[in-house]
Amino acid sequence: MFDWIYQNPVLAALVGTLFTYFVTALGASLVFPFKNVSQKVFNGLLGFSAGVMIAASFWSLLDPGIKLAEELNQVPWLQAVIGFLSGGLFLLLIDRYLPHMHVMSSHKEGVDSSWRRSVLLVLAITLHNIPEGLAVGVAFGYAATIAGGSVMASAAIGGAIALALGIGLQNFPEGAAVSIPLRREGMSRKKAFFIGQFSGMVEPIAGVSGAILAITMRSILPFSLSFAAGAMIYVVIEELIPESQMMKNTKIATIGAMIGFAVMMSLDVALG
Repeated sequence: MFDWIYQNPVLAALVGTLFTYFVTALGASLVFPFKNVSQKVFNGLLGFSAGVMIAASFWSLLDPGIKLAEELNQVPWLQAVIGFLSGGLFLLLIDRYLPHMHVMSSHKEGVDSSWRRSVLLVLAITLHNIPEGLAVGVAFGYAATIAGGSVMASAAIGGAIALALGIGLQNFPEGAAVSIPLRREGMSRKKAFFIGQFSGMVEPIAGVSGAILAITMRSILPFSLSFAAGAMIYVVIEELIPESQMMKNTKIATIGAMIGFAVMMSLDVALG
């Protein structure tokens, strides 16, 4: 059933990340029937996204990376720590120097720029979604490096599929959380939708890059998996959690995070 994934992991990564992009666009399309959504709903959606990403970082990335490091006779904890911190540092540097602006904020970040708000929003969204696409691509590439037909190979494929499904699920509210506030601020529905769906457009590019890296350089896979996990956790701590707690109704955001974590954990354990 999964033979085509073993034979074409790059294609599998492309399909998986195109799915996550499609779900993002589907969420962004809510801007057409709706102009406004309550802050409670947004808080819950942001919390859900944070929960999914936290669970995915361990079950789909860190844990497989540690196990692979053991197989390769590397120092598992060292690979995990270095990769995890490097992923966070990579996002920190981009966040520090790339001009951007988050949807829930009017404050410009990165180096000074005269770029328009819409451009800064697109850059912020791109920054957010790079680690998600990279994680899916590396996961499929990792699965392809394991002998087909083995229990570990089936588990790795299931884990990669679970990761793509989980990222897709949390991309639906993310697409809506970008496009609807922009419409509420007076932006046209078409433009708000374009910016919202763009938040998932970078994921196929990152996914294919991650898969190619994984299948061509197996020895650095433990580092790559941990790197993707660190980048995702950086996004959660830097953006999702603070934005979900900016207004009132913080308990709803917390409940959303718990549900998101449980959903992603269930997917990964059941499929992986």
